[in-house]
Amino acid sequence: MKKPVIAIDGYSSTGKSSISKIIAQKLGIIHLDTGALYRGVTWFALQNCLNEDGSIDLQNLFSSFDEIELEFKNNNGELVLFLNHIDISKAIRTNEVSENVSLVAKQKEVRDFLLHLQRSLAEKGGIIMDGRDIGTVVLPNADYKFFLTASIDERTKRRYQELLSLGIEANEQQVKENLIIRDKIDSEREIAPLKQADDAIVIDNTNLSRRETIDSILSYIKNI
Repeated sequence: MKKPVIAIDGYSSTGKSSISKIIAQKLGIIHLDTGALYRGVTWFALQNCLNEDGSIDLQNLFSSFDEIELEFKNNNGELVLFLNHIDISKAIRTNEVSENVSLVAKQKEVRDFLLHLQRSLAEKGGIIMDGRDIGTVVLPNADYKFFLTASIDERTKRRYQELLSLGIEANEQQVKENLIIRDKIDSEREIAPLKQADDAIVIDNTNLSRRETIDSILSYIKNI
Protein backbone atom coordinates (compact mmCIF):
# COMPACT_ATOMS: atom_id res chain seq x y z
CA MET A 1 0.00 0.00 0.00
CA LYS A 2 1.26 3.44 -0.90
CA LYS A 3 2.28 5.41 2.18
CA PRO A 4 0.42 8.68 2.78
CA VAL A 5 1.23 12.21 1.72
CA ILE A 6 0.63 14.58 4.65
CA ALA A 7 0.49 18.39 4.57
CA ILE A 8 0.80 20.42 7.75
CA ASP A 9 0.28 24.17 7.57
CA GLY A 10 -0.23 26.78 10.23
CA TYR A 11 0.95 29.83 12.05
CA SER A 12 4.43 30.50 13.41
CA SER A 13 5.26 28.86 16.75
CA THR A 14 2.57 26.21 16.55
CA GLY A 15 5.26 23.51 16.39
CA LYS A 16 4.77 22.47 12.76
CA SER A 17 8.33 21.35 12.01
CA SER A 18 9.14 19.55 15.25
CA ILE A 19 5.75 17.82 15.21
CA SER A 20 6.15 16.81 11.55
CA LYS A 21 9.58 15.35 12.24
CA ILE A 22 8.28 13.14 15.07
CA ILE A 23 5.26 12.00 13.05
CA ALA A 24 7.57 11.07 10.16
CA GLN A 25 9.66 8.92 12.50
CA LYS A 26 6.59 7.22 13.95
CA LEU A 27 5.08 6.43 10.54
CA GLY A 28 8.35 5.53 8.82
CA ILE A 29 7.95 8.26 6.22
CA ILE A 30 10.09 11.23 5.14
CA HIS A 31 9.84 14.71 6.62
CA LEU A 32 10.67 17.28 3.96
CA ASP A 33 12.09 20.58 5.17
CA THR A 34 10.73 22.84 2.43
CA GLY A 35 12.61 25.79 3.90
CA ALA A 36 15.90 24.05 3.13
CA LEU A 37 15.05 24.13 -0.58
CA TYR A 38 14.67 27.92 -0.52
CA ARG A 39 17.93 28.14 1.37
CA GLY A 40 19.57 25.95 -1.27
CA VAL A 41 18.51 28.29 -4.07
CA THR A 42 19.72 31.24 -1.98
CA TRP A 43 23.11 29.61 -1.44
CA PHE A 44 23.43 29.02 -5.20
CA ALA A 45 22.57 32.67 -5.84
CA LEU A 46 25.19 33.88 -3.37
CA GLN A 47 27.82 31.74 -5.10
CA ASN A 48 26.89 32.50 -8.69
CA CYS A 49 24.47 35.42 -9.12
CA LEU A 50 25.81 38.51 -7.37
CA ASN A 51 25.86 42.11 -8.53
CA GLU A 52 29.05 44.15 -8.11
CA ASP A 53 27.72 45.55 -4.83
CA GLY A 54 27.28 42.04 -3.41
CA SER A 55 23.50 41.96 -3.73
CA ILE A 56 21.72 39.08 -5.47
CA ASP A 57 21.02 39.57 -9.17
CA LEU A 58 17.54 38.06 -9.31
CA GLN A 59 17.23 38.06 -13.08
CA ASN A 60 20.55 36.21 -13.32
CA LEU A 61 19.25 33.70 -10.78
CA PHE A 62 16.01 33.14 -12.69
CA SER A 63 17.92 32.46 -15.91
CA SER A 64 20.16 29.97 -14.07
CA PHE A 65 17.47 27.57 -12.86
CA ASP A 66 18.53 24.95 -15.39
CA GLU A 67 21.91 24.84 -13.62
CA ILE A 68 20.35 24.02 -10.26
CA GLU A 69 19.84 20.37 -9.31
CA LEU A 70 18.55 20.02 -5.75
CA GLU A 71 18.00 16.62 -4.19
CA PHE A 72 17.63 15.11 -0.73
CA LYS A 73 19.57 11.98 0.17
CA ASN A 74 18.74 9.79 3.12
CA ASN A 75 21.60 9.70 5.63
CA ASN A 76 20.74 7.39 8.55
CA GLY A 77 17.10 8.48 8.48
CA GLU A 78 17.87 12.16 8.04
CA LEU A 79 17.41 13.94 4.73
CA VAL A 80 20.53 15.78 3.61
CA LEU A 81 20.27 18.44 0.89
CA PHE A 82 22.61 18.24 -2.09
CA LEU A 83 23.07 20.90 -4.76
CA ASN A 84 24.60 19.60 -7.97
CA HIS A 85 25.81 16.52 -6.04
CA ILE A 86 27.48 18.59 -3.28
CA ASP A 87 26.31 18.34 0.35
CA ILE A 88 25.18 21.86 1.30
CA SER A 89 23.21 20.95 4.43
CA LYS A 90 25.56 22.96 6.67
CA ALA A 91 26.31 25.75 4.21
CA ILE A 92 22.64 26.75 3.96
CA ARG A 93 22.48 27.52 7.70
CA THR A 94 24.99 30.37 7.59
CA ASN A 95 24.00 33.92 8.55
CA GLU A 96 24.59 35.07 4.98
CA VAL A 97 21.97 32.65 3.68
CA SER A 98 19.59 33.53 6.52
CA GLU A 99 19.86 37.22 5.71
CA ASN A 100 18.99 36.68 2.03
CA VAL A 101 16.52 33.80 1.97
CA SER A 102 13.42 35.96 2.54
CA LEU A 103 14.18 38.00 -0.57
CA VAL A 104 14.67 34.87 -2.66
CA ALA A 105 11.71 32.94 -1.23
CA LYS A 106 9.14 35.62 -2.01
CA GLN A 107 9.96 35.64 -5.73
CA LYS A 108 7.22 34.03 -7.83
CA GLU A 109 9.82 32.57 -10.20
CA VAL A 110 11.58 30.78 -7.34
CA ARG A 111 8.35 29.47 -5.81
CA ASP A 112 7.21 28.15 -9.20
CA PHE A 113 10.62 26.50 -9.77
CA LEU A 114 10.53 24.72 -6.40
CA LEU A 115 6.85 23.85 -6.66
CA HIS A 116 7.57 21.23 -9.32
CA LEU A 117 10.41 19.73 -7.28
CA GLN A 118 8.31 19.48 -4.11
CA ARG A 119 5.45 17.83 -5.99
CA SER A 120 7.78 15.34 -7.69
CA LEU A 121 9.22 14.37 -4.29
CA ALA A 122 5.69 13.63 -3.06
CA GLU A 123 4.62 11.54 -6.07
CA LYS A 124 5.74 8.24 -4.56
CA GLY A 125 4.02 8.92 -1.26
CA GLY A 126 5.44 8.42 2.20
CA ILE A 127 6.17 12.07 2.91
CA ILE A 128 5.13 14.83 5.29
CA MET A 129 5.67 18.49 4.42
CA ASP A 130 5.08 21.48 6.65
CA GLY A 131 4.78 25.14 5.75
CA ARG A 132 2.20 27.79 5.02
CA ASP A 133 0.94 26.83 1.57
CA ILE A 134 1.47 23.06 1.43
CA GLY A 135 -2.18 22.00 1.54
CA THR A 136 -3.41 24.86 -0.63
CA VAL A 137 -0.69 25.23 -3.28
CA VAL A 138 2.09 22.65 -3.11
CA LEU A 139 0.11 19.47 -2.35
CA PRO A 140 -3.59 20.23 -2.87
CA ASN A 141 -4.25 16.49 -3.33
CA ALA A 142 -2.47 15.38 -0.14
CA ASP A 143 -4.04 12.38 1.59
CA TYR A 144 -4.20 14.27 4.88
CA LYS A 145 -4.15 18.01 5.54
CA PHE A 146 -3.81 19.64 8.91
CA PHE A 147 -3.80 23.28 9.94
CA LEU A 148 -2.26 24.15 13.30
CA THR A 149 -3.26 27.22 15.23
CA ALA A 150 -2.92 28.56 18.76
CA SER A 151 -3.66 31.79 20.58
CA ILE A 152 -1.23 34.66 20.06
CA ASP A 153 -0.41 34.68 23.78
CA GLU A 154 0.45 30.98 23.80
CA ARG A 155 2.56 31.26 20.64
CA THR A 156 4.34 34.26 22.13
CA LYS A 157 5.18 32.25 25.25
CA ARG A 158 6.50 29.34 23.20
CA ARG A 159 8.62 31.53 20.95
CA TYR A 160 9.95 33.53 23.91
CA GLN A 161 10.95 30.34 25.75
CA GLU A 162 12.56 28.99 22.60
CA LEU A 163 14.72 32.11 22.20
CA LEU A 164 15.78 31.98 25.86
CA SER A 165 16.68 28.30 25.53
CA LEU A 166 18.95 29.23 22.60
CA GLY A 167 20.66 31.84 24.74
CA ILE A 168 19.10 34.71 22.80
CA GLU A 169 17.98 37.73 24.78
CA ALA A 170 14.36 38.59 24.07
CA ASN A 171 11.57 40.92 25.13
CA GLU A 172 8.26 39.08 25.40
CA GLN A 173 6.17 42.03 24.20
CA GLN A 174 8.46 42.47 21.20
CA VAL A 175 8.19 38.77 20.43
CA LYS A 176 4.39 39.13 20.43
CA GLU A 177 4.49 42.15 18.11
CA ASN A 178 6.84 40.34 15.74
CA LEU A 179 4.49 37.35 15.56
CA ILE A 180 1.51 39.59 14.84
CA ILE A 181 3.43 41.31 12.04
CA ARG A 182 4.56 37.98 10.61
CA ASP A 183 0.99 36.62 10.72
CA LYS A 184 -0.17 39.65 8.76
CA ILE A 185 2.60 39.40 6.16
CA ASP A 186 2.17 35.64 5.74
CA SER A 187 -1.61 35.89 5.41
CA GLU A 188 -1.72 38.90 3.09
CA ARG A 189 1.21 38.25 0.76
CA GLU A 190 0.23 38.03 -2.88
CA ILE A 191 2.01 34.77 -3.67
CA ALA A 192 1.09 31.57 -1.81
CA PRO A 193 -0.30 33.16 1.37
CA LEU A 194 -0.78 31.37 4.66
CA LYS A 195 -4.25 29.94 4.28
CA GLN A 196 -6.24 27.05 5.68
CA ALA A 197 -7.23 24.55 3.00
CA ASP A 198 -10.99 23.99 2.85
CA ASP A 199 -10.54 20.28 3.56
CA ALA A 200 -7.86 20.65 6.26
CA ILE A 201 -8.38 19.38 9.78
CA VAL A 202 -7.88 22.30 12.15
CA ILE A 203 -6.10 21.60 15.42
CA ASP A 204 -5.98 24.38 17.98
CA ASN A 205 -3.11 23.37 20.25
CA THR A 206 -3.30 26.37 22.61
CA ASN A 207 -3.98 24.01 25.49
CA LEU A 208 -2.32 20.91 24.05
CA SER A 209 1.21 19.68 24.67
CA ARG A 210 3.37 18.64 21.71
CA ARG A 211 2.67 15.00 22.62
CA GLU A 212 -1.09 15.62 22.66
CA THR A 213 -0.94 17.47 19.32
CA ILE A 214 0.94 14.56 17.74
CA ASP A 215 -1.54 12.03 19.15
CA SER A 216 -4.43 14.10 17.79
CA ILE A 217 -2.93 14.16 14.29
CA LEU A 218 -2.12 10.44 14.35
CA SER A 219 -5.69 9.63 15.38
CA TYR A 220 -6.87 10.88 11.98
CA ILE A 221 -4.35 8.93 9.92
CA LYS A 222 -5.74 5.55 9.04
CA ASN A 223 -4.55 2.51 7.08
CA ILE A 224 -0.85 2.85 7.86
